[in-house]
Amino acid sequence: MSPLMKTVEEAGVAGVLRKREPYLLSGDDFFTESKELRQEFAKLINAKDAQRIAIIPSVSYGLANVAKNLSLEPGDNIIVVGEQFPSNIYPWHEVAKKHSADIITVSAPSESHNRGELWNEAILNAIDSRTKLVALANIHWADGTIFNLPEIRERSKQVNALLVIDGTQSVGALPFDVDVVQPDALVVAGYKSLMGPYSIGLAYYGPAFDNGTPIEQNWINRYKSDDFANLVNYSDEYQPGALRYGVGEQSNFILVPMMLEALRVLNELKPINIQKYCSSIIENPINELRDAGFIIDSAKNRAANLFGIRLAKHHSMEAIKTSFTKNNIHVSYRGDAIRVSPNMYNDVADLEKLTHILLQSYS
Repeated sequence: MSPLMKTVEEAGVAGVLRKREPYLLSGDDFFTESKELRQEFAKLINAKDAQRIAIIPSVSYGLANVAKNLSLEPGDNIIVVGEQFPSNIYPWHEVAKKHSADIITVSAPSESHNRGELWNEAILNAIDSRTKLVALANIHWADGTIFNLPEIRERSKQVNALLVIDGTQSVGALPFDVDVVQPDALVVAGYKSLMGPYSIGLAYYGPAFDNGTPIEQNWINRYKSDDFANLVNYSDEYQPGALRYGVGEQSNFILVPMMLEALRVLNELKPINIQKYCSSIIENPINELRDAGFIIDSAKNRAANLFGIRLAKHHSMEAIKTSFTKNNIHVSYRGDAIRVSPNMYNDVADLEKLTHILLQSYS
């Protein structure tokens, strides 16, 4: 999780206090900030139409909408990558089992050098005429490996397969352009690189889902739901574009203004600048760690806001964990990697301390 920016925290407190006087809320208030939130996210990912953006509570919710509208036949397959985050695995296992389809898992190569490049080649080679969906992240959540989405998109188009991306690990800190990638769906949780609160996220749905059926039947995703006087005249039609996929109670008067403020800041800072900043504070530390035998993929194959450190035989993971705890260093452990996730709230001193402790703690 990212920490909350002060202005995001203030927006949340104001939202809590707003509930003291609910009689001051108007019908328009249920739509105004939500619309602004979709517009800010559309700006962040270069989506031309904000109606392609839905407000969701989680990645699993956003992907469940995809799974509900995925057409599969026995023998079809879904491509995922090894050690993918569970929320981007379980929906596909369920729908594949239901339709007797296969899950093809493309694991990371055993080679430590050019790992990302070899992994991307393996993904491209795995896509075949039976592939109906390629589901992965834009960077791997364990070690920041960048997946070559434009090439994967091109290959998936050749076999008429959908491309669905979980962008939680980097959208907001690493540029993402839907015009370039052309995903069929992009889902992002708000609590990480988007710098927002927990239990809110955003999803982009492309034309493949324009006439789909959402997993939830709520009042606000129905046609003309903004006309409160007309709500009892029930409609069989949904809101246009991706609005049909929005969660019920999406007009959350606490989480929406918090997420909105976070996106405004990110659009002002710009993800490219955040990525450059992260690159500047990790470059020297990474070189030092490599010289000591730690294994870190090259910059061209991984993100700067999230990268994995793997150990050589003479390193001790237990000794490192003990030293980190003792010295108040907070990282994550994912598979065989130490995951480091710097952002604008870190500085050179943080990375120098991390490097110093790592160099002192191995046996």
